[in-house]
Amino acid sequence: MGFISSPTTTPKFTLPHKTGTIIQLRTSRMKQMRALAITTGIYKIPTTAILWCSSTGLQDDEHDLTFHGGFDKAVHQYFPGHYPEWRSEFPEGSGFEEGGFGENIVCMPGEGQWKMNENTVCIGDIYQIGEEGRGAILQVSLPRQPCFKLNHRFRIKGFAPHTWKLSRTGWYYRVLKEGWMQVGDSMTLSQRPHPTWPIERIQEYLHRNKTDPEKLRELEKIEEFGDECKGAFPRMIANLTTKNKEPEAWRDFRCTQMNNESARIKSFVFQATETDGPINKNGPGFVSLKLPNGLRRSYSVVSSTSNTITLGVALAEPSRGGSKWLHQELKLGDVISMSKITGVAEINGQASNHVFIVGGIGVTAFLEHVNIYNQINFNYDFHYAVRSKDDIPFREKIEGMGERVTIYDSAKGERMDVERILRNRLWNSQVYVCGPDKLIEEVQSCQRELRMKQEEIHYEAFQADGTGDAFEAELKKSGKILEVDGQKTLLETMREAGYDIDSSCETGSCGTCRVEVCSGNVEHRGTSLTEDDKKDGGMLPCVSRGVGRLVIDW
Repeated sequence: MGFISSPTTTPKFTLPHKTGTIIQLRTSRMKQMRALAITTGIYKIPTTAILWCSSTGLQDDEHDLTFHGGFDKAVHQYFPGHYPEWRSEFPEGSGFEEGGFGENIVCMPGEGQWKMNENTVCIGDIYQIGEEGRGAILQVSLPRQPCFKLNHRFRIKGFAPHTWKLSRTGWYYRVLKEGWMQVGDSMTLSQRPHPTWPIERIQEYLHRNKTDPEKLRELEKIEEFGDECKGAFPRMIANLTTKNKEPEAWRDFRCTQMNNESARIKSFVFQATETDGPINKNGPGFVSLKLPNGLRRSYSVVSSTSNTITLGVALAEPSRGGSKWLHQELKLGDVISMSKITGVAEINGQASNHVFIVGGIGVTAFLEHVNIYNQINFNYDFHYAVRSKDDIPFREKIEGMGERVTIYDSAKGERMDVERILRNRLWNSQVYVCGPDKLIEEVQSCQRELRMKQEEIHYEAFQADGTGDAFEAELKKSGKILEVDGQKTLLETMREAGYDIDSSCETGSCGTCRVEVCSGNVEHRGTSLTEDDKKDGGMLPCVSRGVGRLVIDW
């Protein structure tokens, strides 16, 4: 399989042109998706009834409004000729039959007529259904954006991206005029405002070639797009214009709230002192703090807006100085410099299910994930081990997960059975882990035992021990030799020597600070490098240490 190139010509039509005949109309109520707790409208069945098509779609048809439905996605059509291709290319899959993509309309061309697929249907096309005055009038509003439900429907991990790689997504209609629809109705193309923009060509610049500003600006101007694309193209243009700029400078934030979440955990809310420079990334991730005592520490973001950041910090035992200062020295009104928010565990939109295995303050790494997953109706299970019920921070957020969260109270002798959780995980699950070293080591042991692939599990650490034996690091480009003592990391030593090296989590979880080792031995720590990364010379200077002397490509 390979990418489809953009068409050099667009089919010519004499209007009005009868494009085909509806051979199936399909609808469904919301139903539970196989083995998951979420519901879906993808299981549509054919009907011979005459259906009223309103501005939100066909009667008796229900949508998961997170991804589908609404005015811009009222009706979905899919070309039935794709199914034999899918069966040939993915023989291990199941369900590649008409209706498999959850389409409402199945249309076949009559003799001498154009077949309706992504190469012949253009954005903004207007179709009269059946007789004028009686039938609905539809307008092509969006290419379909595939989600994880296609993976789950066809039982193929990572299947969804193939739909846009091969331009077999189908497309959505908005309803310009409500009316009746039934099997046997004709679909007549009455207007074509954008003949050079078939769905296939839109997919080229929406997914496969995002670096052509001229084409993106042309697409941005098309008024007939639904909101999903109207928002996407401006963002893509903005990303192109800022791609090569320096990272955002540090900003000052004032502490506006402090709360005792438990006896050892505090939450802190920080507000930007100036609001004209928004943080360049919100959502899950880490933020670095420059503390007045000279320390620089990174913490998980519990929640954020453009100018507000909430953190949760446990008083470490013993503290390396950061958590102790925040707990004992920070006062309301104090100002601290913070970096941009840098993401670590990305939202995995291809997984059918998400499993969180968390201990203690490690919960802060994933609370923003859960917030997003609740909004977009992702299936997840949250396993949370705590010292006691009194040590649970952000209790309202935890309780908001309802039956999806299982709490293990150590004070009551309750223990998380990691092996059972992983062995019984649902098909196509993504696992996220954050907690003390003991928990991470147990998950890693079970991962090896169950032969889980590395990409199935994301690890984050909320504490990192970067201390050890002293070593030397020679910087290849300048020949300068840095002495790294036993209580400092290579990252800290390089910064003290005046080298500006990017970092994020500083716990070995993200890989942002990676350097390349030209010669020497490394005591590897952290979780973000694969064994191949290590063999290729990768090193995490925030936690890993040299043995004797290293030469790094810097």
